Amino acid sequence: MNENEINAFLEQINYPRLNRNIVELKLVESIKTDNKHLEIVLSIHDDAMFEQTSQAIENSSLKEHFETIDVLKKQAVARKSMNYGSTATPNNRAKYAKKVIAVTSGKGGVGKSTVSANLSVCLAQEGYKVGLLDADIYGPNIPRLLGVEKEKMRWNDNNKIVPSENFGIKIMSVALTTPKEDTPLVWRSSVAVSALIQFLEDVDWGELDFLVIDMPPGTGDVQLTMAQELPLCAAVLVTTPQQVALDDVSRAIMMFKDIGVPIGGLVENMSYFVAPDTKKRYDIFGNGAGKELCKKYNIPFLGDIPLEPVIREMCDTGKVVSALGNEELKAHYKVITANLFKSL
Repeated sequence: MNENEINAFLEQINYPRLNRNIVELKLVESIKTDNKHLEIVLSIHDDAMFEQTSQAIENSSLKEHFETIDVLKKQAVARKSMNYGSTATPNNRAKYAKKVIAVTSGKGGVGKSTVSANLSVCLAQEGYKVGLLDADIYGPNIPRLLGVEKEKMRWNDNNKIVPSENFGIKIMSVALTTPKEDTPLVWRSSVAVSALIQFLEDVDWGELDFLVIDMPPGTGDVQLTMAQELPLCAAVLVTTPQQVALDDVSRAIMMFKDIGVPIGGLVENMSYFVAPDTKKRYDIFGNGAGKELCKKYNIPFLGDIPLEPVIREMCDTGKVVSALGNEELKAHYKVITANLFKSL
């Protein structure tokens, strides 16, 4: 059996969790045959993935043609740089983007992803080339908000990941890599950070004017790594007016101040509710807290967004408000975008 025939067998073996075979992914480093012995060297450095792939090869129909099959792991050589930068002198793993904006919050559930999606679309409507990276690894909602939740990760001929596109922006999220929508990512933070760096470097983003990053809530590994690996031009913070949210976003503000990331401003989401029948305004979570917080920390107030059922309904169905909402709803996000430009 020659090498081409062996490759034909190996083309039937997919890399674990991906719908692409190991030959197509160029993971077969070498093939050697000696009478009834077969040796295959794979360029797979993850131990678990190598073990699953090697077992698949050894259990394949190749065993009918050889008495022994050895699957070896290629010795690691020079790998892509994983030398982390520092917040004082960050790396730039997104040289294709002129400006990088991080959208974050102190706590979850305050509408950070909704602001990220609408901000990105508003920037695209101004004629800019925009990419949106969903860095919220454990709660990736961006694909649903932008109507691409049914899509799956694809590669182009240059072996680069092809981002999804909708509403004039390019989109990448770990949600596009999972076999099912409800598949949980039970990853340690080191694995999550490595995946995000891959999304920065191995996605075919093209040239961008803005790369918007939807961060996870809090002040953890992802926030610190993004500040070390990218020259962030601005952090946009999202909160609701209630005190528990303000407590947490205050910590996020101080984190960015401590590590030297410019703060583009604060967005107060779910700021108030206007009854549809009486048009009376109700400050359900409090009044004026976001502006007071901005005064306290000397950061810009970008704008407020009401607690509006239509916004929730449109978000749940992938209909971005800044593109498909009425003029009154669009205005909230346009004001935020315009105020952010002033900060930039």
